[in-house]
Amino acid sequence: MVGTGPLDDSVRLAIGSGSPPSIAGIGVMAAEHAATLGADGRALAARRLVERLVGLGPLTPLADDADVTDVLVNGDGAVWVDRGLGVQRSGVRLPVDELRPLAVRLAGVAGRRLDDAQPWVDGVLPGGVRLHAVLSPLADGPHLSLRFARHRPGGVEALVPLGSVGPDLAVLLRAVVAARASLVVTGGTGAGKTTVLAALVAECPGTDRVVVVEDVRELDPDHPHVVRLQGRGPNVEGVGGVTLVDLVRQALRMRPDRLVVGEVRGAEVRELLAALNTGHEGGMSTLHANGLEEVPARFEALGALAGMPREGVHAQLRGAVKVVVHVARRGGRRRVDRVGVVVPDPAARSEVQVVEAARDGPLGLVGGPGRERLIGLVPTLATGCRWAAPC
Repeated sequence: MVGTGPLDDSVRLAIGSGSPPSIAGIGVMAAEHAATLGADGRALAARRLVERLVGLGPLTPLADDADVTDVLVNGDGAVWVDRGLGVQRSGVRLPVDELRPLAVRLAGVAGRRLDDAQPWVDGVLPGGVRLHAVLSPLADGPHLSLRFARHRPGGVEALVPLGSVGPDLAVLLRAVVAARASLVVTGGTGAGKTTVLAALVAECPGTDRVVVVEDVRELDPDHPHVVRLQGRGPNVEGVGGVTLVDLVRQALRMRPDRLVVGEVRGAEVRELLAALNTGHEGGMSTLHANGLEEVPARFEALGALAGMPREGVHAQLRGAVKVVVHVARRGGRRRVDRVGVVVPDPAARSEVQVVEAARDGPLGLVGGPGRERLIGLVPTLATGCRWAAPC
C-alpha cells in the first residue's frame, strides 16, 4: 500500500505498531524527513500518503465535486460517476492492486468488517457518505459504490429550486404531510427517494417526535426532534445482529409521533403495516417500485418474506398507506413524477390498487382518477390548491 521511501518506511512502522497515522501524524513524519526529501518532495510525499491512507484517497477530487452524487469503482479499476445525468466514465482510474486495500480501509472507517469471511459491506463514512463494497469471488474484483448526500432540504419548498418538484405539486405534498396521511415514496435506484423523504419529514411540525429506522443511516432530515435507530450486522461469531424488524418494534416503544422507515425491503414490512394500522398516523417510508401501479405487488412480495398471506397484505395495506409519491428520472433530472392514492380494487374488493391522483404537467398539476379521493384525505386541498378546482 505504501512504497519504499524513508517516509513510507515510517508510515509502515506506525501501521505495524497498531497506530495508523492521522493527517497530522503524516505531516510530522514528513517534517522528520525534510533533509532527505527536500521541501517540495516532502509536501508531495505527504499529500500522496494522505490520499492513500486517510479519507477517500485518489477518489478525493471526485468527492470534492459538488455535482457528483455517486462514485462507482469497478473491479478493473475504472471509475464512473453520476452528476445527475446518469452514470458516466470519469478520467480517474485506480491500480487494481489498490482496490482491495482501499475497500477494506474504508470499511474500517465506517466501523464495518470486510474480508474473505464477510465479503460485502454496507456502511456510512464520516460526512454521511454511503459506502457499499463487495470483494471477489462474489464479483470480478473489488467493487466500491459511494453515494454522497449533496442536499439537505429544509422542506418541500427547498426542492422547487432544485427542479425536483413543481410549485403546485409542492403545495399538495405539504398538505399531505399536514393532514398526517401515511405515505410511501417510490422509485428506482438513484431516483431521489431519500431526498424527497427527508424533505417530507422536514415538513412535520417541530412538536412531532420523529423516530427514523434505517438499516444504514442515510436519512438526514432538517427537523428539531429526530431519534435515529440503525441496524447492525452480526459479529464474527454470527451473533449480535440487529435487523429492521427488531428496530421497528423498538421504535414503537419510543412514543413516536411519526414513524419513518428509511426503506422497507424485507420482513419489517409486517411491523410497519401493523404500526400504521394501530394509531401511528403520518408514517413514512420508501419502497423500490417502477410505478404507482406496481406498489401492491411489491408489498405482496415483501409480505411473503414475513410469512404474510396475500390477502393479509392487502387487508393491512388498505388502512396503513394512504398516499404514494413516485419519483422518477426524466431527462437526467430526479423529480417527483406522480402522486397516487390507495383505493379498493373494483375487480377484487378484498384487494387494493394505487391510482394516480395528480402528476406534474407543463401547465402545472393535472388531476387523475384518484383526485377526489386525495381531496377527501386532505380537505385543505379543496381550497388551498389550484389543482383542486375543476379541470
